[in-house]
Amino acid sequence: MSAPSRLIVAITGASGSIYGIRTLELLRQAGVEAHLVMSKWGARTLLHETAYTLKDVQALAHTVYNANDEGAAISSGSFQTRGMLIAPCSVRSLAAIAVGLGDSLVHRAADVVLKERRRLVLAVREAPLSEIHLEHMLKLSRMGVVISPPVPAFYSKPESLDAMVTYTCARLLDQFDIHVDVPRWNGQMD
Repeated sequence: MSAPSRLIVAITGASGSIYGIRTLELLRQAGVEAHLVMSKWGARTLLHETAYTLKDVQALAHTVYNANDEGAAISSGSFQTRGMLIAPCSVRSLAAIAVGLGDSLVHRAADVVLKERRRLVLAVREAPLSEIHLEHMLKLSRMGVVISPPVPAFYSKPESLDAMVTYTCARLLDQFDIHVDVPRWNGQMD
C-alpha cells in the first residue's frame, strides 16, 4: 500500500512567500493534499509582499495548522506524508531544524520528517550566506535534506517573473516525485 499523496508545505518569514503560494496552487492542480503551516513572520511577510490575504492562501491548502499547535497531525510520524517543503525557508528555521529545536510546528514537523527519513526540502532564501548558514546547510545536507534555494533558471527563456516562480516551484516539487506541467528544457539549443 502506498503512502497518501500528502505534502506538508511551510511558509516562513524569509522574503519570497510567493514560492509557497505558487507551490500550493500547483499541488491543488496535481491533486496532492497540501498541509499548510505558516510561521507568524511568514504570515506577516505574505501580507507585505503579495496581494494575497492569509485567508486566500489558507484556502489553497487541504488542511491548515496553527504554527503554535505542536500537537497537530503533522507533528506525528504516524501521519503519512511524502515529506515537507519549506518555501521560503528563513535562516532562523534552517538553524532551528539543524539543531533540533522544535519550538514551533514548522520546526517540529521538519524534525518528524527527518526522524521518519522522509524527504525534507528547504528553499532557503537569504543572500549573502554566512559561514553559520553554510554550516547548517551542510549539516542538514549530510542528513539527506535537499537544500534548494529558489534560484531562477533562464534556459527556458521565461517571459515573466510569474513564469520564473512557477518553474522554480515545479522543480521543488520534482524532489517529491510530483511532476507538474511546465515548459522544461529538452536538451536542444535554439
